[in-house]
Amino acid sequence: MNPVTGIETMPSQSEDSSAAWLITGCSTGIGRHIALAALAKGHRVAVTARNPTAVEDIVAPYPNQALALALDVTQREQIAHVVRETERAFGGIDVLVNNAGYGYMAAVEEGEDDAVRALFDTNYFGVVDMIKATLPGMRSRARGHIINISSMTGLVANPPNVYYSSTKFALEALTEGLAKEVAPFGIRVTAIEPGAFRTDWSVRSMKETRRPIEAYAETVGARKAFIKTVGDKLPGDPRRVADAVLMVSELEEPPLHLLLGHDVYKAYREKLSGLMEAIAEWEAVTLDVNFPPE
Repeated sequence: MNPVTGIETMPSQSEDSSAAWLITGCSTGIGRHIALAALAKGHRVAVTARNPTAVEDIVAPYPNQALALALDVTQREQIAHVVRETERAFGGIDVLVNNAGYGYMAAVEEGEDDAVRALFDTNYFGVVDMIKATLPGMRSRARGHIINISSMTGLVANPPNVYYSSTKFALEALTEGLAKEVAPFGIRVTAIEPGAFRTDWSVRSMKETRRPIEAYAETVGARKAFIKTVGDKLPGDPRRVADAVLMVSELEEPPLHLLLGHDVYKAYREKLSGLMEAIAEWEAVTLDVNFPPE
């Protein structure tokens, strides 16, 4: 029994078939479903939320398997505490799921500096700090899987989510580069890119500009209004995201990117097609900027 956490110390993955998971942002939505699915599969899970009482119902049925911890990913001391207690309780961290995040709707001109910086602090720098805190343990054990919950908006940017997309585009770059850095240590990295899923992302947790500009009312403003009306009607089932994350976590060679949903599949294929057409159209200019061969 760990005297700090009150949970019985679990064997490492090499001694037990279950894996040790740390998941951020478990109070609602996709993070909650991932935690439930991982626990149901027999894994040991540190279930985190800014208010841990919001996840007590998740951990209660699994007293020897689950750990509820308070975590705001913008607070480095909390990150250090959560990683330390998870490693003490479970003997290490095999799977880190960076899920915590929220949306922010605004035209670029409407965006408030403090709100945009706070958005990046959670959606991007919070992920960076979680990864940096977890990697030493993964490297020492020569194994681990970092799963970043990105978004369709990290692949295709549209109003009124340009700032939110910017955080997810940055997360995509982080994922791609990190995968190359840590592969020699036996650590895998995956970005999950869900499309529109039926969570409270566009309802309870969504933030928006406090200073809308009338000139954008019929364009960006109309899109903001529409998004707020469809949150409980979106086609994606968050439980299916959880199933996909569990599946990916069990693969020896998981994908670097996993698109989830008809909408992201269609939107990204259209974007790639347009990019290929533009590359071909401007090929002569692209190739005509180097010094002549000597």
